[in-house]
Amino acid sequence: MLRVGNLQRSIDFYTQVLGMKLLRTSENPQYKYSLAFVGYEGNPAQAEIELTYNWGTESYELGTAYGHIALGVPDVYAACEKIKAAGGNVTREAGPVKGGKTVIAFVTDPDGYKIELIQRAEDGGGAGLR
Repeated sequence: MLRVGNLQRSIDFYTQVLGMKLLRTSENPQYKYSLAFVGYEGNPAQAEIELTYNWGTESYELGTAYGHIALGVPDVYAACEKIKAAGGNVTREAGPVKGGKTVIAFVTDPDGYKIELIQRAEDGGGAGLR
């Protein structure tokens, strides 16, 4: 779960920039929060990201405990180009991880959360940034 300062802005980033689908939303007026769940369709065992907007809170301190979300993609280089074309912020260009061969990149969402893109092995499966 990620706490976000503007729910629509975050939904737009995860759906329009990272290519996820908005899976469902809910409102809780009594406790003054809204939820949106995003993820990649087509995988019955998919992971979802819960975006939580606490009404009236526009930003959060990210703290030192949070590292990043990691997403497996078939082609990190192509994913970065697609993200940049959609207005996303690539903060570490695609390339091998230091001391290894796995290709990675990092992007940052509108609230400052880091997302690592990791080149998947040639398994031909999964959804995501293509």
